[in-house]
Amino acid sequence: MIDFRYHLVSIVAVFLALAVGIVLGTTLLQEPAVKSAQEMTAALTKTKEELRGQIDTLQGREAANDTLITSMTPDIVAGDLAGQSVLLVETPGSSTTIREAAQQVLGQAGAEISGRVTLSEKFLDPKGTGVLDGLVNQLKPANMIFPETATAWDRAATLLSAALVTSDPAQVGTPNAATTEVLSAFETGGLLSIDGDPGKRATLVVVLAPEKPFEGENAETQAGAIASMADGLDVGGNGTVLAGGPAAATAVPGDPIGHARDDSDIAKRVTTVDAGDMPLGRVVIVQALQEQLAGRSGHYGVGIGASAPMPAVPSATPSPTSESGS
Repeated sequence: MIDFRYHLVSIVAVFLALAVGIVLGTTLLQEPAVKSAQEMTAALTKTKEELRGQIDTLQGREAANDTLITSMTPDIVAGDLAGQSVLLVETPGSSTTIREAAQQVLGQAGAEISGRVTLSEKFLDPKGTGVLDGLVNQLKPANMIFPETATAWDRAATLLSAALVTSDPAQVGTPNAATTEVLSAFETGGLLSIDGDPGKRATLVVVLAPEKPFEGENAETQAGAIASMADGLDVGGNGTVLAGGPAAATAVPGDPIGHARDDSDIAKRVTTVDAGDMPLGRVVIVQALQEQLAGRSGHYGVGIGASAPMPAVPSATPSPTSESGS
């Protein structure tokens, strides 16, 4: 009982001291405190207005630049992909807006879109790798051999690549007789959906990364699955670009573009673009596909791991001239 009363009195004393302090503060120090607070508020308001002005200016300049590039894009990319057939691959969480804009620019570059393949969440589910492997083993041609280190997604990518792309000009636009059942079987199994006629093989591929990195315990595995898919399609055709928007190429494990850039083998083959939401980025996708056709790859944009905003423009080789007096 004494201990309880002691603690009770102590608590009352503490609160009483706080109350006295508050009263003294609001009476003796009221004017200086209020003046200081007003000055600080005025300074913060001014800073906020200055920053808002800077943001408005930058947004205005960005909008003007985007408008200019959009208006010039048809001339910039005209004929760059003439005679090429491009397959579009969408992934769970990828942007329809980015895909539609990229598709438009690819058409302006002279490319034909063979079709679209949309991977499902089931395709990326680590719990379903047994089903995926079983389907691949059932559908693969007898002469298709996989490396011992290949994952379920590596094997699936190799099989789908044979059904979707080719590097042989004579086979472009024609189905692969050995893999005619692959797309329908994967679609029936809920692993993907198709639009157009992607079974008539393309020469190039654009894989669209999710707008936001994957999250959760399977995030890194899912990001790796998309990177593997891009790599497999690259090996089977004339080149693949893995493209995304502003959230792409981050430092988190669930980012497919970051995963592709960090994997030294994939990075040597697959080109990545992390500015696909911007008019300039869509021009870069076309330039990146051109670079792939030339047997080169790169990593472009403004995100982590990008080596440059865009591929280097080849400099004109000066014609030889004779030196005077020779």
